[in-house]
Amino acid sequence: MNGADHPLDRPVWNALTGPQAHLAVGSAAAWRIDPGYGPFAAARDAGAEAQAALAALVRDAGGAEVWLIETAEQPAPPGTRVARTAALAQLVAHSPVPPRDGEAGEPLGEQDAAAMTALAEATQPGPWGPKTRLYGPFHGLRDGARLAAMAGQRLRPGQQFAEVSGVCTWPEYRGQGMAGRLIRQVAAGIVARGDTPFLHSYAGNAAAIGLYQSLGFVIRRELVVTMLVAAD
Repeated sequence: MNGADHPLDRPVWNALTGPQAHLAVGSAAAWRIDPGYGPFAAARDAGAEAQAALAALVRDAGGAEVWLIETAEQPAPPGTRVARTAALAQLVAHSPVPPRDGEAGEPLGEQDAAAMTALAEATQPGPWGPKTRLYGPFHGLRDGARLAAMAGQRLRPGQQFAEVSGVCTWPEYRGQGMAGRLIRQVAAGIVARGDTPFLHSYAGNAAAIGLYQSLGFVIRRELVVTMLVAAD
């Protein structure tokens, strides 16, 4: 785990020891993000001290999954077990397709928290907690008063990269280009800040990956998410 040089090879560790260190819970040997933001964690390395610290974070999760995103599947530290794993495609956009005139969504805020949570829980774009919307700016598109689609930001593994995340649309509004509009907008905001957008997709989700590629994202590499829980 300690041989990766690129900040995106260890996105969670580099976020929690870098730009998002203020969200980290744990110790220098292993960190997890504030549980309100999501289930992500990372150990410093494969040594006994770091693995014991990671196991403590998993036990403290109260039965909830703790997610590790690394270049390979991670073994379960003593006292934990692997609940499931999944292959991820990591995509980066060095030249994302820019937004079109008049397509921008509106900023989402505290007043939209319930609608954002309902949309995320119904469509499962990735882990969602009560503070997930606070990672970074989220934008949405509406049908009248109803929030139809949204997208925002999540991990910042270094000063140069920011993750597009939380992209989801109610099923009845799919096929209208809403996700593409919002991804273009979020990516443009990241670029305007001087960062490079990246994102993750389950490796088997060909439709999503095809959409991202049409917006200027290219596959950088495959990663693996390992979900740990406390041993019975």
